[in-house]
Amino acid sequence: MVRIGEDLIRRRAEHNNGEIFSLEEVSLHQQDIERIEHIDKWCRDLKILFLQSNLIPKIENVGRLKKLEYLNMALNNIEVIENLEGCESLQKLDLTVNFVGKLSSVESLKQNLHLRELYLVGNPCTEFHRYRQYVVACLPQLQWLDGKEIRRGERIQALQELDAVRRRVLEQEAEYIEKREEQKRSGLKETTEKQEDPQIDQLLSENQNGTHQNPESSSKAHTDAEDKEKEFWEKPCPFTPESRLEAHRHLEDKRRAKENKREKPKNKTLRTLINADGRVLNINEPKLDFSLTEHENNCMLLDLHVYRHMDTSLLDVDVQPTYVRVTVKEKVFQLVLPAEVKPDSSTAQRSQTTGHLLLFLPLAHGEIKPKKPTARPNSVTSNQNTKKETRPAPGRELLEVDPGLAGSLAKIVPKGKESSHKPLQLSQPHQHGGVKERSVSKDFADDPEVPPLM
Repeated sequence: MVRIGEDLIRRRAEHNNGEIFSLEEVSLHQQDIERIEHIDKWCRDLKILFLQSNLIPKIENVGRLKKLEYLNMALNNIEVIENLEGCESLQKLDLTVNFVGKLSSVESLKQNLHLRELYLVGNPCTEFHRYRQYVVACLPQLQWLDGKEIRRGERIQALQELDAVRRRVLEQEAEYIEKREEQKRSGLKETTEKQEDPQIDQLLSENQNGTHQNPESSSKAHTDAEDKEKEFWEKPCPFTPESRLEAHRHLEDKRRAKENKREKPKNKTLRTLINADGRVLNINEPKLDFSLTEHENNCMLLDLHVYRHMDTSLLDVDVQPTYVRVTVKEKVFQLVLPAEVKPDSSTAQRSQTTGHLLLFLPLAHGEIKPKKPTARPNSVTSNQNTKKETRPAPGRELLEVDPGLAGSLAKIVPKGKESSHKPLQLSQPHQHGGVKERSVSKDFADDPEVPPLM
């Protein structure tokens, strides 16, 4: 049984940002609902309510919807028109293809003064003699009945013959009610006495579970199921709420059986990836192109051509010393490697241009050979044809001198003279009588009028 819950109404209120207290329209059609509940408490401002194609047997819990203007309950199991007096703003009521047989219940709509349209097509009451005249006379505010406009002359004539029409309608209604009670009793008796064939059920269950190894038995079970399905739909039955419920349950069981059959392949045994003797197999279930090449630094490169726009979360990579396993959307790609690799040092990445999966697999035997470093001499050599210039080693800086200048540099300090390693000192000028002697140039002329500098 599907019930009207808060989550269901919020999902149907997407255009209202999920708010249900201010909701004015909600569509709950084709939800297999069997009872109206909570709507009158949660959605007081509701104006339009769609409940068609459900299994609702009774109109209830809508009397508090004072602003409700349109109520659609077509294709349900309603037998009596009731509990709509509180819907003061109701303008349109659709009860198409229900089971309304008590036509006198239509008089309960007299208090709905704004009611303009009423649809009762497909109900047993429409087969009553002078049905339309009775409804037109009972509901003077009505303007359309079953999609046909009510004209003034038709209304006047229906009001003139109301008493005779009412007597005739009540007689037919009593006959229908008696017939309906008999249908309920017979339907209950058939439900009690009906027992499904256990052999057919066993065949069906075994066929679904795959326990039958004999193809003849499986074919027989399939044929029996088809015969039973054909017999169910071709068997004549009265048009009643019970028959509609039975058809609904039958379709529901059939749908569940199909879902179970679809889920069955998911539980299948995994494909053998390693033999019983421990030999790893090469498998390519996703049927992807790949290439395995030698890479620099004693490394192998596996280029797996996965789908370019596929999400990386759908890939699962497992690198082992002797093989590589990549799961692509639950399909296994497994490749045996020609040499042993280091799983811990292996890396995987996606190409940004092609989307391919690139696996770098370092070899386990032999150290990885680094690139040869370039020579870094600490001098600059110059020849007539070639000249090399390198940066000195970090830490200590040396003065680089051209070897050709070695002879000239040796003449800077004369040979035979001892050099003192003491720090340089400035020579002090000679003093005479406390006056410092200054060197005087030849062109200097002393002016007696200028006082000496102190």
